Amino acid sequence: MSQTTEQPCGVLLVDKDPGFTSHNAVALCRRILNTKKVGHCGTLDPMATGMLIVVIGKATKVQDLLMCEDKVYTATLKLGIETNSQDADGEVVAEKPFEHLTEDDIRAAFRHFEGEFDQVPPMYSAVKINGVPCYKLARKGQEVERKARHVKVLSYDITRIDLAAGEVDFTVHCSKGFYVRTYAHDIGQHLGCGAHLTALRRIRSGHFDISEAVDVPTLKSAGRDELLARLLPLEKVLADRNI
Repeated sequence: MSQTTEQPCGVLLVDKDPGFTSHNAVALCRRILNTKKVGHCGTLDPMATGMLIVVIGKATKVQDLLMCEDKVYTATLKLGIETNSQDADGEVVAEKPFEHLTEDDIRAAFRHFEGEFDQVPPMYSAVKINGVPCYKLARKGQEVERKARHVKVLSYDITRIDLAAGEVDFTVHCSKGFYVRTYAHDIGQHLGCGAHLTALRRIRSGHFDISEAVDVPTLKSAGRDELLARLLPLEKVLADRNI
């Protein structure tokens, strides 16, 4: 059987642009590869960029496995402003002074959220309450109780602190189910001034690095053979995880 008639199988790493969704990536791959068996391993926020994992063919069977792996993000938080979505896409709900804070204050707040702790998912999230995603309830102005999740910060690095602008750049290596938006929000709460996320990029997921990903313009212009050549074989993905 020739390659063009085989059922495609493998993992495609996509470097997501702002506004490009997991649904967009899946739809594109289905059309280009002429196959319905395409899924994705977790969404990224609309404003976020970086790694989106698309699974194709038999690789859809390892979807849950890949979703459970640790992630690494780079991000920027803005002190003094809270939004209803905990990021820059939301509406401002509170503003508080932050000019009194020092670098030591900010570093101490990050240290407070090291290791394992409980995190309450934001209302603007895909977490379901009685089968309904929270973001749909939030869009109707409804606030419902969400169960806290046990999450873990394996490591972090503060790469820039601009006290005048109230901005902090950081990298965080975290467990599955971790919301970087909520991490920024909770750090702001701990500091007493509030905060929200203004930039977010996923640069690593498990063994996958962003350097392996195809950018969106290339994906949009790719032909079937070109896309097949970019797929990571399922056998390699399993072997890297000793499966």
